[in-house]
Amino acid sequence: MSLQVHLIFLCCVALATVAQSLTGFAFGLILMGLVASLQMVPLTEVAVVISILTLGNAMGALGGPKPQLDRAVLMPVLISSLLGVSLGVWGLGALNGSQLTWLRLLLGVLIVAASLMLVVQNKPKAQVSRQPSFWLAGGLCGLLNGLFSSGGPPIVYHLYRQPLGYEIIRNTLITVFSANAAARLGLVVAQGQMQQSTLLLSAEALPLVLLVSWLVRRHPPKLSPRTVRWLVFVLMALAGVSLIWDSLPGLLAATPA
Repeated sequence: MSLQVHLIFLCCVALATVAQSLTGFAFGLILMGLVASLQMVPLTEVAVVISILTLGNAMGALGGPKPQLDRAVLMPVLISSLLGVSLGVWGLGALNGSQLTWLRLLLGVLIVAASLMLVVQNKPKAQVSRQPSFWLAGGLCGLLNGLFSSGGPPIVYHLYRQPLGYEIIRNTLITVFSANAAARLGLVVAQGQMQQSTLLLSAEALPLVLLVSWLVRRHPPKLSPRTVRWLVFVLMALAGVSLIWDSLPGLLAATPA
């Protein structure tokens, strides 16, 4: 990689870190999308880098005073998502390419629909949902993280519809995604797939992630809940459209002429 490519990569990392620090998700989504469009680094390597940097972002975003968390919300989501990651990684090896392509397309359609519902139903629920819904949302989050490294939409949609404070939602998302990232890294290391170039790229970007996370936490922008919800809508819609777009070439190639 040339110096120019390294600088562009760091700019992508900074943008993704700002989005993650504001909303609690979208770091991997934005970084993977930018790197894929610019074709700077192999995507398999970027996926591992994202896991490492997600942990760094959590350290920067949740460092300092004790973060606001609701254990009744966090624990079912955290436990079920970790179980889902293991199931998703297993499914990634069990499903064939055609099945994964159709699954990716369906996921994209569901994400776009959920993003539209999030802004149409612009008022959160009157009461917090029952515990089983958090177990389900967390399990889907982990499953999709294991399959596609795109597990944000189910849990993001569910949490942003709850009558919870912005800080609790953001901190819950960051905690869950960092735990999922740690689980994926553990599987990568156990399988002997960690490369030296991946570690060097992560070491290059990690100080920037920590710095940007600290700056956003120290000097947070004044955003209304409505503005945050619209930002979440845009990020979710982009994620869904990206998945649909990526799945189309495979589906068209598999369709008989």
